[in-house]
Amino acid sequence: MEQEQMPHKLQLVDRQKLTMSGVTEVVSFDENTVILQTALGTLLIQGQGLQLKNLSLEGGQVAVDGTVTSLSYEEPRQDGLFRRLFR
Repeated sequence: MEQEQMPHKLQLVDRQKLTMSGVTEVVSFDENTVILQTALGTLLIQGQGLQLKNLSLEGGQVAVDGTVTSLSYEEPRQDGLFRRLFR
């Protein structure tokens, strides 16, 4: 049975306030880097003075305050030799 995927949405206002949905886990965070597992892969947030606000993993909601300089996703790992050969 497949688990239902939460919708993933980001909203960044003035590079200072980032709100998002579809977060399944906070992997790690400090004032320069926040790493989140989302419904669409691992999200790496980089910046200065980053702080986690409004954390609700039951609803998949997270807010980050601070100066955001970079947002990037890591693609989910595809297991299996066949998938690795044809990437």
